[in-house]
Amino acid sequence: MLKGMVSLVTGGASGLGKATVERLIKNGGKVVILDIQATRAKEVANRVGGDIIVSAGCITSENDVKKALDLTKEKFGRLDTLVNCAGYSITHQIYNFNVDAPCQLDDFVKCVNVNTVGTFNVIRLASGLMGKNEPNEDGQRGVIVNTASTVAYEGDIGQAGYAASTAALIGMTLPIARDLSKQGIRVVTIAPGLFDTPLVSYLPPKVIEFLKRLAPFPSRFGKPEEFAHLVTSVVENPMLNGEVIRLDGAMRWFPL
Repeated sequence: MLKGMVSLVTGGASGLGKATVERLIKNGGKVVILDIQATRAKEVANRVGGDIIVSAGCITSENDVKKALDLTKEKFGRLDTLVNCAGYSITHQIYNFNVDAPCQLDDFVKCVNVNTVGTFNVIRLASGLMGKNEPNEDGQRGVIVNTASTVAYEGDIGQAGYAASTAALIGMTLPIARDLSKQGIRVVTIAPGLFDTPLVSYLPPKVIEFLKRLAPFPSRFGKPEEFAHLVTSVVENPMLNGEVIRLDGAMRWFPL
C-alpha cells in the first residue's frame, strides 16, 4: 500500500516530520516536503534520495500551500496522504509577577496560528486534490494524519498556548473526518508525548532524566522513527478514522 503512495509532509525538514519522510521513502513512497526551512529540507532530500521534492513555505500561507500542491500534482499527478508535522511551541507563564508584566499576546497568537490555523489551512486545500483520486475497493481516496501533543491533555506551567493550539487539533479531528467521509478521506491525529527531537535538546541533563522517568514503560523519550511507524500504520489500517492516538509510553504529565 505504501509503495508508490504520494505524500505531502509539512515540517519534513526536521524531527518527527523528517523521520516520517525517511520511512515513507524507505517503503517506496513519493514525498513532497513543505517546510519553512528550505535549506534543511533540501539537505534531507539529498541525503535520503528517492522521489522527494521540496516546496519552501509556511503552512499559514494559502499561496505557499497551493504552490506545494501544484508541485505535487505536476510532479506526481495526485496526492494520497497528508502528514501534518509542522508546528510551533513556546513556553511563557501568563503573568510575570517578578517584573509585573503579562506575557506577550503575540506569542499565544503565533502558537494558535501555526498549529491550529496552519494545519487547518493545509487540510482544507489538500483535501481538494486528494478527493480527485480514484477510490480503492473501500471507497478510500486518501488519508490525513495530524500531529497534536499530550500537552493538550496535561499542559504544564507556561504551556497555555501550546496546549490550546494542540487541543484544537484534537477537537477538530472528528468533525473533519465526518466532513470528508463521503469523499473517502480518513482523518487521524497522533498526540505524541516527549520525543527525542531538537525541541528537547536544549533541556539540562537532569531535567531530561527526570522527564524520562515520567513514562512508565519504556522509560525514555520516544524515537522519531516510532512516530513515523505509527503514521504508516494509520495509513495501512482502513478502520482508523476520526481518532486521536496517544503515543507516549503511558506518560502522564505532573506539575514540575
